[in-house]
Amino acid sequence: MPNKVNPMQKNPREDFERIPTGIPGLDKLIEGGFVKGSTILVSGGAGTGKTIFCVQYIMEGLKKGETCMFITLEEKPENIIKDVKRFGWDLEKYINDKKLFLDYQDPFQITDITSPLLDKVKEHKISRVVIDSTAVFEMYYKESAEVRKQLFKLITGLEDVGATNIITSELPERGDTLGKFGVEEFISDGVIVIRYNEYATGAAPPLSISVRKMRRTSHSRISVPMDITDDGIVLKG
Repeated sequence: MPNKVNPMQKNPREDFERIPTGIPGLDKLIEGGFVKGSTILVSGGAGTGKTIFCVQYIMEGLKKGETCMFITLEEKPENIIKDVKRFGWDLEKYINDKKLFLDYQDPFQITDITSPLLDKVKEHKISRVVIDSTAVFEMYYKESAEVRKQLFKLITGLEDVGATNIITSELPERGDTLGKFGVEEFISDGVIVIRYNEYATGAAPPLSISVRKMRRTSHSRISVPMDITDDGIVLKG
């Protein structure tokens, strides 16, 4: 006799609160959004829209009244502010309202990014954190073992304070790893890969996105066409 299903029994997946990404077409691939408190690696080559992806995720939180943080290790904040105005995103308004903390960390002056970051997240009850990009860690930490140690410390620390986070990394042109250092994909809860298709023709978008890993989530495993429109990133699948 088959086991009877109790209609009052909850699906275990329903116990995980989902955080909407703000990326049209993405949430339906990952059961409604990122699991609250998780850390997601967004990996891609140069020019694939990683920073746009991150700002769009932050904007979704800001529109919902959340307090968010964007740590940039490459671009200066003023350049990011200018670049995303083309999408109608006014970051300065949220910065002035103390709802967005957009901070630049000079990789040549980093001694410990994790401790002050976590203190700020807890002090201001920040719910979404972006760190763009961990690829520059090697500019300060010369030994690969130290890079891995610092990344592990950063990611586990973020999860402990309950924020829902994105870190970005360069996708190696060759090789089997999904992050620059070959460790990010293992210590992150999820991995999203953006690829550029140089052979795309006609109306086909040259970019595609795939969810390679998403813990506690039944996710799509297909590669979906992605476009960067006047309103930001949109999935076409």
